[in-house]
Amino acid sequence: MQKTRENYTLILLLLGVVLFLLSLISLSLGRYPIPLKDTVYILLHPAGGGPGDELFMPRRVLLNIRLPRLILALSGGFGLGVSGAVFQGVFRNPLVSPGVVGVTSGAGFGAALAILIFGWGMTTQAFGFLFGILALASTWMIARKSDAGSVLVFVLAGVVINMFFQAMITLVKFLADSEEKLPSIVYWLMGSLSTASWKKAALTLPVILPSSIFLLSIRNRINILSLGEENVRGLGVDPRKPMAAVLILTTLTISAVVSVAGIVGWIGLIVPHISRMLVGPDHNRLLPASALTGALFFLLIDTIGRTISPQDIPLGILTAVVGAPVFVILLIRSRGRWAL
Repeated sequence: MQKTRENYTLILLLLGVVLFLLSLISLSLGRYPIPLKDTVYILLHPAGGGPGDELFMPRRVLLNIRLPRLILALSGGFGLGVSGAVFQGVFRNPLVSPGVVGVTSGAGFGAALAILIFGWGMTTQAFGFLFGILALASTWMIARKSDAGSVLVFVLAGVVINMFFQAMITLVKFLADSEEKLPSIVYWLMGSLSTASWKKAALTLPVILPSSIFLLSIRNRINILSLGEENVRGLGVDPRKPMAAVLILTTLTISAVVSVAGIVGWIGLIVPHISRMLVGPDHNRLLPASALTGALFFLLIDTIGRTISPQDIPLGILTAVVGAPVFVILLIRSRGRWAL
């Protein structure tokens, strides 16, 4: 038992160290490269001199462009990693991802609608957030009206809502001006942090971090929910209230991420599996590991996307290109037997 605890602590420590080093490297890389020693100096001395200072331009690039983007990537990966692990646990399905209840497509439709009506702006973020919540409310209402109240019915309702909002996204594309609005909508839906700013970080961090941290704080409850609905009721626990709390928190997190980064797939699907192979299926250990692994994966993908090409490669493309082979490898190694 002691050895297992030591291994878990070591894994978390290694993930934290790698994440810290990658963060420094990511801040240094880009079309305007900044030496690593200058990056560290600027972070330690953010208040520099005027235009005559030799670090004036590197300081502006790092503090005004790259640092808010880094923070959004870390918080987004943190939230998606935790949400993915929670979904797979409470639904007892290794193929479940945060989009299972229609939240991702709902938030995507809201943002696309805002771009169609208002163009780029903070309304994109607001609409994405609101429609993500609306998607969950719709899924929840359908499941409640069925009188079944089971997890299976909830998932099926989520599939229906997801397909509906996917159709609505297609309708928005059809109505959009093909020269101006349509390219913006398509690019945004593919996922990108190219418009990251301190203002967006200030609006999303108060949603992502408290929701994710609260999910981490109720890891024991999630362990109980992962036993299955019948077993939970057999323990004398009504699963509806904790399940509702979990779904609301994950929806807030996912909607906030989608509202600033677009639809970024695969992270909520493969990160929990990678973490499960590292620390096991116990959510007391799985959720912290998923949070760090998700942040690491999101930051790595974003760094690759903005450095290997003159133009930012959409995150959705890179997560699929990287995520699909990783998931196949995990599937082969596990031989289809997932320990949930």
